Parts: sequence; C-alpha cells; structure tokens
Amino acid sequence: MEIDFSKISAKDRYKLLVGSVVPRPIALVSTRGLDGKANVAPFSFFNAISDDPPGVAIGVNASANVFIKDTARNIRETGEFVVNLVDEKLAPQMDLCGAETAPDLDEFRFAGLTEVAGQQIRAPRVAESPISLECRRLVNVEIGIGRNVVIGQVVHMSIRDDLIDPDKLYVLAERAGLIARMHGLDWYARTDSLIRVPRVSSAQVADRLQQVFGTSGAEAGRLTK
Repeated sequence: MEIDFSKISAKDRYKLLVGSVVPRPIALVSTRGLDGKANVAPFSFFNAISDDPPGVAIGVNASANVFIKDTARNIRETGEFVVNLVDEKLAPQMDLCGAETAPDLDEFRFAGLTEVAGQQIRAPRVAESPISLECRRLVNVEIGIGRNVVIGQVVHMSIRDDLIDPDKLYVLAERAGLIARMHGLDWYARTDSLIRVPRVSSAQVADRLQQVFGTSGAEAGRLTK
C-alpha cells in the first residue's frame, strides 16, 4: 500500500506516523513560568540527538484547542526545562499529566508528583523520575500552528544511585525499567526484553567488501578505515 500524506487528514497522518515510529522514549517535561508556577507534561516526540553538545529534541504539539501549550511557552520565555524519564511505576502519574486541563492547574499536585529544585536551572525536576536531565534551550523552531521543536543542551543529570556505575559513569539501563510509547491511545513497551547485536569487526567488513565488491588487500584496508 502506498500512502500520499498530502491526500489524507492530519488525524490519519498522525496515526500512521506514531504507529510506525515505535517505540518512542517519553519525556515528562517540567518547566517553570515567568509567574513562578511549575508545569509538567509528557511528550513522546522526543529523543537524544547529539553528544557534543549533549542535545535532546522535543516536539511539542498544539493542544486540542490549538493554543500554545504551557511547556512551549515556558521554554520560550525562560529557556529552561527538565526532561524526566519515565519508568513503569511512574506511568499512571505521567498519564495524568497529559490530561487536557486548565493552564493554571498545578500538575505536580494533580498527579501526586514531588517537585524538586533544579541544580543549575530554575525549572524543577520530578523526584519520582529515575533519571532527570536539566536542559537549556539551544533552538526553538515553529513548524506549524502551535507546534514547536525544542532543542536543548543537557547541563546536569540527576540519576538514582542504583542505576549508574560511578567509576565508569556507565548507566545501567537494564535496571531502570523505562517505558516507551507505542501506538494507539494507551499502548506502551517495556525495556526489559533486550536483544544483543554484536558490532561488526573490521575483519568482517573487509571480508564482506571482498565478497560483494571483490576488493582485497590495500583497497579493502582503505575502505575500512
């Protein structure tokens, strides 16, 4: 089946996109507005995009009423936000934070979450999150009515002690129990069922080059550097 996205509705484009690009990590984003009020909301259009500078990107869609969301406004006005990663235990509270509610509602209190002061920014983090990334905005790109792509630089990480090797600074991701967004309204995936795909070696690359292209010796060595 071939589908021309220009000939289908926005709703159908959304269904096809989020049903195909799975699983997607969840960013429970906490911010603080210029009025001092804290806000927290979940986003699954999210990922890490660079290591130097350490960058993350979040797609913030419009609300159902097509007005700019508190998260996008707060980031635009303050340039700060925290990405709180979500484990299975935190999932019900994360879902509550995604409900369409009045802009002045205290989502931390509504969802039963604990607000903790940031280490390097004014935006708070979620105490119940296993890993939180404090970020400063690098770029904010408007790509549609009320829709923004926010790229931020990670300036600080708060991580539960049992999830990191302090000597190697190696995250023990298999212990974190993080979940990811799948398709539909309420499907998620666990991250505790893993497969291992060993990285291909230089020798294997050279063998493959010879098999496919007939290269060998110095030429194969040049192509594997």
